Amino acid sequence: MRIDSYEFGQIVIDGHTYRQDLLIWPGEIKQDWWRSEGHLLQIPDVFEALAAEIQVLVVGTGAYGRMVVDQELAAYLKDRAIDLLAQPTQDACRVINQLTGKRPWAAALHLTC
Repeated sequence: MRIDSYEFGQIVIDGHTYRQDLLIWPGEIKQDWWRSEGHLLQIPDVFEALAAEIQVLVVGTGAYGRMVVDQELAAYLKDRAIDLLAQPTQDACRVINQLTGKRPWAAALHLTC
């Protein structure tokens, strides 16, 4: 999987354009994904991706970094030795491209603010 481009509100992955937030894990891209509490990322929001035996969760916090990772989710990941990389979505896309083929990862990508 390769992220071709990202700009506010739009991401292109392997030539396919998406205009809504995405939850990605090995072999899956969940479109129309949204969190139960808007800009707060919690365990239930990413639970299905975490079931994929990943080593890294990449969180794209939005163009301006408005989405935040709940402390309970951070602790949950730490307890399971899953690295958490949370940063603005543009930077998260670069990280995903670097990780692909090297370590199993999942991503929660907020495409707007």
